[in-house]
Amino acid sequence: MSTKIKLEHVSKIFGPKPKSVIPMIKEGKSKDEILAETNHTVGVYDASLDIKKGEVFVIMGLSGSGKSTLIRCFNLLNKPTTGSIYIDDQDIVTSNKEQLKKIRQDKIAMVFQHFGLFSHRTILANVEYGLEIKNIPKEERRELAMKNIEIVGLKGYEDKYPDELSGGMQQRVGLARALANDPDILLMDEPFSALDPLIRREMQLELLDIQERLQKTIIFITHDVNEAFKIGDRVAVMKDGHVVQVGTPEEIIEEPANDYITDFIKDIDRSKVFQAEHIMIKPNALVSMKDGINVAIKEMKDNGISSVFVVDRSRHVRGIVTIDDAISAVKEKKTLEDILRDDFSIVKKEEYINDIIPKALESKYPLAVVNDEEKLVGFILRVHVLSGLVSEDVQESDEYYI
Repeated sequence: MSTKIKLEHVSKIFGPKPKSVIPMIKEGKSKDEILAETNHTVGVYDASLDIKKGEVFVIMGLSGSGKSTLIRCFNLLNKPTTGSIYIDDQDIVTSNKEQLKKIRQDKIAMVFQHFGLFSHRTILANVEYGLEIKNIPKEERRELAMKNIEIVGLKGYEDKYPDELSGGMQQRVGLARALANDPDILLMDEPFSALDPLIRREMQLELLDIQERLQKTIIFITHDVNEAFKIGDRVAVMKDGHVVQVGTPEEIIEEPANDYITDFIKDIDRSKVFQAEHIMIKPNALVSMKDGINVAIKEMKDNGISSVFVVDRSRHVRGIVTIDDAISAVKEKKTLEDILRDDFSIVKKEEYINDIIPKALESKYPLAVVNDEEKLVGFILRVHVLSGLVSEDVQESDEYYI
């Protein structure tokens, strides 16, 4: 993916003489020490990031880490004290008033934590507000607003008012309003933190579903590590205004940059981060429908396993054969097709471990992992799912099937 946004050494310091405290930061003085000595607040210091087009980039940190300060630098609600912010290779920090207005109207939209809806306007009127500001003709803006109301699942509520909707539905309105301008970039500052846990999970899934269809560049702020790792393609962890580590959820879990990151992620529910493809074993032993029972027996014997998946020419799973059934079939002169079992579970490689636990509990056999074309790409042992993780030692074991 190409770079959509590039930050180079961005700092934001609040106070009458912000640049005067930069030498103190370089000397190693803490945020609290600088505040006590100078009455200046270090919001962000020396942040450099590359954000790819179409990715969900999450900025995560505790209260006071600088994450909300940083996201407001992307649209210059906070103008950086130092540094550059490039959007499509244009340094927006140097933009004049008219250029900045156009960037905000055409390229960037923001979704706020507390919805920010107009209580006196209907849902339709709220969603079309940004288009109204841009002087889009009434019929055109109504059409665009209705399209985005439908995208976020609120068709039929367009004539309601915000106080007639639940918190989750109000946040959907805020998202529809942001999408109505068709921005390249969505800035989302803890948009789901005011919602109860069930609605929050629904909105996370809704966001991922919308992103799959629209492929926006999303910068998402959260203090919740589970939320960050669930929705983020990559995650930046902040502390005291500094970006401590940037990486995919898997990279951060497996290679934390320091003790702070280790402590920060210690309570992560890994079953909600790792997907089927992360713990699957590649299917070295496979039997084709054109093969006979003796071939199936040989495959199981050579690989020290007690069952094997059977696939067609396109590598689509047709069934599973056990060693007991195969041996009996030889004696009874049955064919491979006669002994195919279909009482096994198939999962997509993108499914989260947490979501496939019920299938593992019900299945007597390994789970077949398929790609978007329904082709077999691996299998997962029940023990791997139920533990939520798999170590290299277990992956390389010959004890494949239980």
